[in-house]
Amino acid sequence: MIRIIVLILPFLAVFPQGINHKDMRVDVQPNDPGTYRIEKNQQQWKEQLTPLQFNILRQAGTERPFTGEYNDQKDAGIYFSAATGQPLFYSDTKFDSGCGWPSFFEPITPDALYYRTDRSYGKIRTEVIDSSSGSHLGHVFDDGPPPTGLRYCMNSAALIFVPVGGEAPGIVRKYMENFATEAEKQAVEGKII
Repeated sequence: MIRIIVLILPFLAVFPQGINHKDMRVDVQPNDPGTYRIEKNQQQWKEQLTPLQFNILRQAGTERPFTGEYNDQKDAGIYFSAATGQPLFYSDTKFDSGCGWPSFFEPITPDALYYRTDRSYGKIRTEVIDSSSGSHLGHVFDDGPPPTGLRYCMNSAALIFVPVGGEAPGIVRKYMENFATEAEKQAVEGKII
């Protein structure tokens, strides 16, 4: 009996009572309005995105862990949505979570992201989408560092990285000129060309 208790104790520490590990929602209310500043039909998205980007951004797919272009990225800059060019995260909010996907603790502006409840794969998670097109980016969990305690676990293929002082690609320039909010313009101003 003592042997069994000794064997079980480490598991009790890892899985405290009261936590349902199938329910991985965070304390963020779903706020997806279902309509966006940028709307395209599926064919238009297919023509714009690579097959991997389309699978992730428009079909809520996931890239394999530790395979994404930005998982180990440490340069200073800004991450944008690969679907629209919308600014999403500053590089100084990125941290190494060890999960195999780029992780951030805070979006660039409070309105950059929308949230949905994701019930796929027998789990309940909080899905993260860009607020400009409703494109899937990843999920958010409550095991991140201070000050937010959140971990925005994003797919590299859903992102575009522009280093500080770097030239923004056309999709980012177009977004900033035609769709950016004042808060987004201020967040990006002076950081990229």
